[in-house]
Amino acid sequence: MSESRIYSVLSPMAGVTDMTFRTLCHENGADLVVTEMVSAKAVTYKNKNTYALCRLSYTEHPVSLQLFGSEPETIAEAIRILSDKVPFDMIDINMGCPMPKIVNNGEGSALMKDPVLVGRIIEAASHATDKPVTAKIRSGFDSAHINAPELAHILSESGARMITVHGRTREQYYEGEADWDVIARVRRAVCSDVKIIGNGDVTGIESAREMLRITGCDGVAIGRAARGNPWIFKELSDGKEYKPTVTEKRDMIFRHLEMIIADKGEYIGVREMRKQIGWYTAGLPGSARLRVRVNRAETLNEMRELVAEAMI
Repeated sequence: MSESRIYSVLSPMAGVTDMTFRTLCHENGADLVVTEMVSAKAVTYKNKNTYALCRLSYTEHPVSLQLFGSEPETIAEAIRILSDKVPFDMIDINMGCPMPKIVNNGEGSALMKDPVLVGRIIEAASHATDKPVTAKIRSGFDSAHINAPELAHILSESGARMITVHGRTREQYYEGEADWDVIARVRRAVCSDVKIIGNGDVTGIESAREMLRITGCDGVAIGRAARGNPWIFKELSDGKEYKPTVTEKRDMIFRHLEMIIADKGEYIGVREMRKQIGWYTAGLPGSARLRVRVNRAETLNEMRELVAEAMI
């Protein structure tokens, strides 16, 4: 017997959550999808590659456009520019990315070390749009500075309508266990009008229920567990476990492949699907051999034939 559905968000992942993958996750039940991280500064410089990351389809709404940056006015200017070009439903400010090139520039999770600046960024963003402004944070920068509850209070007071909390520090990256207790403390630190989304170690309906039970959060954000598995959102939407058959996985690969090629062209689409096929087929018999072969594939037909042969 199915239980009640769980509000779910597709977390932003560079090189993964493009328009095609967001659409597939939305079709499978994701309540909100988030774009790959977009540089606010690059938007103001009118960088063409950056604008490509902002393209949205008509079928993936509601969708949140995630920006990163450290200058309040630059972020506000980027939002005003994008408001005239992109039909986003929300703006999310990234304050959790752990990658060195982002952190060393004072962006991403580095912002968690400057609560005053965090408040100014959310205020500036909120004044630049009438759409909801949200934020993504971590439990803290390192184990000695677990400040997500205090930061969440500042974010909510500054205008954030939703806060996603990854229960790991920047120091942990994606290693070790997520600290769900920190998410619970964040939920208690802000008023009930602000939605709190838990992130970290949710791999299906049972772990999602457990996170909600322990933390009291309003929903879950799914990142790595969605790679090769858009059906995880069907689980959360239907409230019961769902295991796709090999045939369903094969057909999803075919659809994903055709959609990404229609969007980006055959040369780029085939190459970007190599890692996707690896995720879709992980754990299946012969998957290692298939990965080797698809990593050499150059065309849509060649890739389709390899997948069809391996996934009978």
